[in-house]
Amino acid sequence: MVRNYKNVERMVALAVALAFGATTAAAQESATAYAIMAPVEQYLMIERNAEIALARSAAPPAISDDATIMVLGRGGYEIASKGSNGFVCLVERSWMSPFDFPEFWNPKMRGPVCYNPPAVRSILPDTVKRTNLALAGQSKAAMLDALKAAVARRELPIPEVGAMSYMMSRRQYLNDEATSWAPHLMFYVPRTGAATWGANLPFSPVMLDTDHTQTPEPETIFMVAATEWSDGTPFVRDQHESH
Repeated sequence: MVRNYKNVERMVALAVALAFGATTAAAQESATAYAIMAPVEQYLMIERNAEIALARSAAPPAISDDATIMVLGRGGYEIASKGSNGFVCLVERSWMSPFDFPEFWNPKMRGPVCYNPPAVRSILPDTVKRTNLALAGQSKAAMLDALKAAVARRELPIPEVGAMSYMMSRRQYLNDEATSWAPHLMFYVPRTGAATWGANLPFSPVMLDTDHTQTPEPETIFMVAATEWSDGTPFVRDQHESH
């Protein structure tokens, strides 16, 4: 699930920037613009088929064509198409961000993601939990307290061995500054430090958001950028930034 894309490096050597972050001025502007949750309608997609297609774009067709697809309704995520390979694809909304992120309630955010079977069992429940809390009208503070309580009661699972997801859609919109950022894979493990994967080091392609204080779920997410979007077209940073 989407957690944080802070700018650790801006494509220095082989590393890619974590893009869920903003300049000070932009962050202040976002904090004002997205101070509260927008009307629920703004988070929903009008065309169900469009959301299905967007969800499938998270991973290469060889994976997503046979995946189960979930779409967001007023009552939470619901199955729109049953798959056969154990993967689940959906489109995350902004409330999957860290609780201190200024765009936590940004209704434009769309994060297509495809979870593999271990992640379906141990990470998807986090997405469902947060989404249900948000759609129930909970404030950020109430959501954070509810998630901390759920973790304390061990209601949210620890990431299974091998849990990972694809976020390779060129149509993703991760925030107002990063927009579609870059195609990438996410790997979920129980809480650990960056050193265990050599993350956030010069020339290492592995990235980690080390601040867990605003992400209460019992997990660490390592990210590795991919060189192509899910449709096979190459990702070129210079061209991407020029747009």
